[in-house]
Amino acid sequence: MMSRRSQPDTRAWQRMLSGRRLDLLDPSPLDVEIEDIAHGLARVARWNGQTGGAHIFSVAQHTLLVEAVLRQEMPRVDARFRLAALLHDAPEYVIGDMISPFKVVLGGDYKAVEKRLLSAIHIRFGLPPVLADEITRQIKAADRGAAYLEATRLAGFSESEAKRLFGRDPGLPEATERDYLTPWTAAKAEKRFLERFKAVAPA
Repeated sequence: MMSRRSQPDTRAWQRMLSGRRLDLLDPSPLDVEIEDIAHGLARVARWNGQTGGAHIFSVAQHTLLVEAVLRQEMPRVDARFRLAALLHDAPEYVIGDMISPFKVVLGGDYKAVEKRLLSAIHIRFGLPPVLADEITRQIKAADRGAAYLEATRLAGFSESEAKRLFGRDPGLPEATERDYLTPWTAAKAEKRFLERFKAVAPA
């Protein structure tokens, strides 16, 4: 990645509706606001928008689904790990949701920016900058379970293809699955995300 020092006139920050300016190359936890995250994620489409329904299936709704799958798999999981699951894709409020094949094309630069942003977000909300490997694996497993559901219910994948790519159906209760896999409006996704954040974030 070309450093800002070599391109002094290049803007590397984004202005948020809160008024914060988040530097993508050197993000400060002090410039991270949960309202900005919720607003942005509610307006970023999963699967590049290639999903059924009257609305996009947003990253905000996806993160809520992942946290629900984590609770299903680990009913007694610590609230901080639930918060980490809710925030696992939070950097996408500024860098968007790139599908996995495109991340492979971009290589390490994208991942480096994503990791710096996630560390700043974690620090802002009282989480370790880097999670322990075990909880990272558990969140990733819940993420894959959510992806299986989204792929088969919304994105047109066959069950066999989704199983090969994402693993197994996590087996959520029918009412939970119906709620979390019916695409919401951006306003509803933002509201539900903020409500869940307040429920799991440290006081």
